[in-house]
Amino acid sequence: MEDLVRGMLEAIGEDPQREGLIDTPARVSRSWGELAAGYAMDPGAMVRGALFAAESRDMIVVNDIDFYSVCEHHMLPFFGKAHVAYIPDGRIVGLSKIARVVEAFARRLQVQERMTAQIAACLMENLEPLGVAVTLHAQHLCMMMRGIQKQNSYAVTSEMLGCFRTDSKTRSEYLTLIRETP
Repeated sequence: MEDLVRGMLEAIGEDPQREGLIDTPARVSRSWGELAAGYAMDPGAMVRGALFAAESRDMIVVNDIDFYSVCEHHMLPFFGKAHVAYIPDGRIVGLSKIARVVEAFARRLQVQERMTAQIAACLMENLEPLGVAVTLHAQHLCMMMRGIQKQNSYAVTSEMLGCFRTDSKTRSEYLTLIRETP
């Protein structure tokens, strides 16, 4: 990877031997190790490893999970908040695992639409709840720094599975809860 970064620096007209850039290839390599750490994570195993029996059938919502990802089209960051809800069917998952699932999918080259669907599908398959809802609000540097250059736009994506898809009251309750701030 370091050789690739040196080549990129040369391709844009920089001198990789310049004082400020000498260690840049190694720093970028380490940085990409963090940015792409999600490929080594198994989000399904995270969920399966933290399941607990529960009688509740009331909605559980985790709001405002910060995430940072990289767009697969331009390899520029996008970042925002994830809101995740589910309705248990006999078992619950540790709340921190929901944030870890978001992180595992965010730390890959992504598009926001796929990431939203992956989070929902992972929870639906491994937790087996009555339903799952996931909404992502994100800003994309590929829209802010290049091309259209719109600074204040957000992309909003959602995936509704199970009762969130079929029951309008459940969906409405979820949408109300994610708008509330403590």
